[in-house]
Amino acid sequence: TGKPKGVQILHSALVNCLESMQQQPGITSDDILLSVTTLSFDIAGLELYLPLITGSRLIIASRETATDASILKQSLVDNQVTIMQATPATWRLLLTAGWSGNQQLKILCGGEVLDTNIAEELLGRSKEVWNLYGPTEATIWSSTAECRDVIHNVSQNVPISVSIGKPINNTQFYVLNDYLQPVPIGVPGQLHIGGAGLAKGYLNKPELTAEKFIPNPFSSSTPSTPSSPSSPSNLYKTGDLVRYLPDGNLEYLGRIDYQVKLRGFRIELGEIESILSQHPSVKQAVVILYQNNNDKKLIAYVVSSSDVSQAELRQFLQGKLPGYMIPSS
Repeated sequence: TGKPKGVQILHSALVNCLESMQQQPGITSDDILLSVTTLSFDIAGLELYLPLITGSRLIIASRETATDASILKQSLVDNQVTIMQATPATWRLLLTAGWSGNQQLKILCGGEVLDTNIAEELLGRSKEVWNLYGPTEATIWSSTAECRDVIHNVSQNVPISVSIGKPINNTQFYVLNDYLQPVPIGVPGQLHIGGAGLAKGYLNKPELTAEKFIPNPFSSSTPSTPSSPSSPSNLYKTGDLVRYLPDGNLEYLGRIDYQVKLRGFRIELGEIESILSQHPSVKQAVVILYQNNNDKKLIAYVVSSSDVSQAELRQFLQGKLPGYMIPSS
């Protein structure tokens, strides 16, 4: 992903995030939070500071505990933990190790895409499951979604995706096309974030700051100068491809960087993967643009729960995607 870059987070932005998280997903002085995130990862900020501003109990797990599922399982029991935040990879680790769950546990999940299968397993093993989304440039978390139900394909009752929800307090979301125009409900666009959580910019990188933190075309206030990118009249271009659902929640589709061009058509690979994952037999799907000299074609890789033929998958996609978006193999 390139060289690491410093993101300048304002104290007020962190306070806004923490006070919003204190309300939803919510934490009280009676809670016990187990911190398993390495301190160099920005989401550790929630685990350290949220208990401290609330008066709840904070337990910091060792690296050995956080990376060994059998020890982590025991730590959850021994410490009577009521809240834990972790990436989907850590929750998958626990599930694979046969973790039976805890009906008093509030699960916070973020840092990467929450797989539908993991979400459904966690829902049956806990009190609550929350999906959290946010880039570092907008201060840890920008949206929350309680996973009461995974979004299903109505006709086949197949899990499609887990919503990333709606913005936290004092935060605005805009789903825009390449011309910074809002797109309709259901149409993919790039997520732009505005509000109190925006970073000051990148440390010692004025050009990159100007590229990613742009004047908000929907703001009535005076556009900010390049020296004050954290102004409320700015938007951060996340590079994330999303679309609005009819209920106002957002569905995450992938990175805008995955957009490819094939025979003159612009194609979002994440959109094909999302549709492909709706097939009852497909557990996971990845689509790439294969290029060999002048030969370009789309190839889909799938992990299936049963024997499924290419012809069956192609027929499934034909009813949902235009011909140029159907993988060759």
